[in-house]
Formats: sequence, structure tokens, C-alpha cells
Amino acid sequence: MKNKSAVKISFNSPDNYIIMAKDKDAIYTGIIEKDENGNYFSGPYLLDYRMVAEKFKEGDRITIRSVIENPSDKSYDTYNKKSKDFVAADKKKFVAPQPPKGE
Repeated sequence: MKNKSAVKISFNSPDNYIIMAKDKDAIYTGIIEKDENGNYFSGPYLLDYRMVAEKFKEGDRITIRSVIENPSDKSYDTYNKKSKDFVAADKKKFVAPQPPKGE
């Protein structure tokens, strides 16, 4: 898992990153959030509700390893991709960048 390239993007949290194609084990790293409808998500991806409820909590940093087309008609317009394949992110490798000193 060497040689990762991350690009900072902004969806709902300043701590979300997309992992570029060089890293075949991860496609996205971000923070677990919950929307007004009770859906767990990270960036543009809907997360499996049961998996988050059993193994994670809001605010956890995760790495998504694969996504599928969201099969739910209720949430498809908001999240067209869904993941059941995500793990806790390695805190050493995905540290949010700090602003330069003096700002």
C-alpha cells in the first residue's frame, strides 16, 4: 500500500479524500456522517446501515474499498453509489493536512 495519491475534496466535511487509482485497496477515505433521513454516508457514498451501526460510529474515519450501484429507490437520487466494503482508516496515513503556520 505504498505510493498513494490523495486529492482533497469537499463534500460535507473538510476531512474527506479521494484515493487515486494507484491504490487498488482503497477508493475513498472520509468521515462517517448521518443525514436528516438517518442514512449513514461518507462523501458521495451511502454506507451499509447495519455495518455502521454494528462496527462504527458517526465521526469515524473510514476507507472505502469498493462500491456498487445503490439499489434503493429512496436514496438513489442523493447517493447513487453504496458500499458494504469499508474499514477503519489507518490514522497514520490519512492525517488531515494542517494549515501553514501564521494563518
